[in-house]
Amino acid sequence: MNELLFFSGFIVVVLFILFLDLGIFDRKSHVIGFREAFIWTSVWVTLAIAFYVFLRFWGYMLHGIDSLESLKHIIEKHDHSINITGLTLSEAIRAYNNALSLEYITGYLIEYTLSIDNVFVILMIFYSFNVNEIHYKRVLFWGILGAIIFRFIFIFLSSTMIQHFSWTFYIFGAILLYSGVKMFIDRNKKETIDARNHPVVKFASKYFKVYPRYVGQNFFVRQDKVMYVTPLFIVLLIIEFSDIIFAIDSVPAIFSVTKDPYIVFFSNVFAILGLRSLFFFIVHVIKYFRFLKVGISFLLIFIGFKLIFHHWLKDIGFSTMHSLYIVLSVLLGSILFSIVFPEKKQA
Repeated sequence: MNELLFFSGFIVVVLFILFLDLGIFDRKSHVIGFREAFIWTSVWVTLAIAFYVFLRFWGYMLHGIDSLESLKHIIEKHDHSINITGLTLSEAIRAYNNALSLEYITGYLIEYTLSIDNVFVILMIFYSFNVNEIHYKRVLFWGILGAIIFRFIFIFLSSTMIQHFSWTFYIFGAILLYSGVKMFIDRNKKETIDARNHPVVKFASKYFKVYPRYVGQNFFVRQDKVMYVTPLFIVLLIIEFSDIIFAIDSVPAIFSVTKDPYIVFFSNVFAILGLRSLFFFIVHVIKYFRFLKVGISFLLIFIGFKLIFHHWLKDIGFSTMHSLYIVLSVLLGSILFSIVFPEKKQA
């Protein structure tokens, strides 16, 4: 019951912030500049850090922990790497809060870093379908809302599988290893989307009446008493489809840090909420960070190894803090290398 109340309150706050953004701060469609993108990126990152602070002091409220017995049950259920033997209830709760908040912020950083690759895909979709830049923000808003729903389903299904079938970890690890190696090999390859033959386009053309051109920012249009979907709605469907594919990499990556599905979901949601502003921010600065894709590929490979060898790593004392150090090192290292070794301009 405590988990349900906590989770419901979280969802209500998230939806309130999203619709506040759409209804008050975004009444008029406009092109997002660098300054606005930077400000909103800072806002979402600040909210994510604020949630970390909340978990750091009141994380025990998530599962309604009120005794050492209930705390031991949660630690065992979600395989938290903490030992509360000999501690009082208040000391044990502090240790648990610290572990929970650390798992959350590490998962958030992993998801936020991996989402950079999703930014490239979304930008490619917009270019391939000639979407007017003024409509980017509206499409991303509804895309993010759909992504939250799909992530909720995927995360809790994955958590159920992990709890009942431990070998699921090895499958997730193999997927991430493959994705990381493939991304590194294809890092300089020019990716394209065949707008006419995309499977989502074919599906929509078969089951919907599609209007032949864009109609402003509308997803639907009525013509001669017939309801049509516009090409902008098709773009939204493709973005949702790409996020489902992307979740196959990103969700298992966070399960390498924590097995608590709520923490996985919270870290995912905050990263997704920040994706829209990150998209516009990355669009303006991506040309300066040429090694970001290399960093992301190494991060996927590291997480894949971590999932496959998680039992061995646990035995040698590899903790969430070590994972956090590696994630930060890879991210900062790729940015630093991009600054020190910028791409040479061709004459």
